[in-house]
Amino acid sequence: TYWLVRSTPLFSTTEAVREVGHEVDYFMRKFTVKTFDERGKLKSEIYGIEARHFSDTDILEIDQARIRSINADGHVTTANGNRAYVNGDGSEVQLTGDAVVVREASQDPGGKETPRMEFRGEFLHAFLNDERVKSHKPVILIRGTDRFAGDTFAYDNLDQVADLKGRVRAVLMPSSAAGAKAAKTAPAA
Repeated sequence: TYWLVRSTPLFSTTEAVREVGHEVDYFMRKFTVKTFDERGKLKSEIYGIEARHFSDTDILEIDQARIRSINADGHVTTANGNRAYVNGDGSEVQLTGDAVVVREASQDPGGKETPRMEFRGEFLHAFLNDERVKSHKPVILIRGTDRFAGDTFAYDNLDQVADLKGRVRAVLMPSSAAGAKAAKTAPAA
């Protein structure tokens, strides 16, 4: 073993590896960041009062965040919150404090109308590429004129499924066509 230790080549002593801590490596003030797809079309836009980037987690922490995302079909989704935490590629956003995510009304190629949807809560976690929103805290969901509330929440836009749990409350409004028909057939007082 003595010969082995003596005969083994010594590698240069490396400098002590600096531990990466949770420190800000850059910041921005009153900024807008835009991302584009391969064809040059706007994919997303992020605005904030101040942002801090942490290299150890590749998270961008944004104060007074406003985010706009446009999917491949051109449908617009906006997200706002007192604070946002965005991952490195912008595919996930966690909003805290007066969080609001809105998907504007749209029409599919067949002409079917999809009503405006709005999600409100103190915490919302949006997965922009998968078009999903979830929360482990109470959320209000407004779809057209209908209103739902639950203690926890998950919504998948691709499957068109909302999963509310806990104390769930809903107010469903009749469609304007059904309401007009009901008004016509109601007996006079």
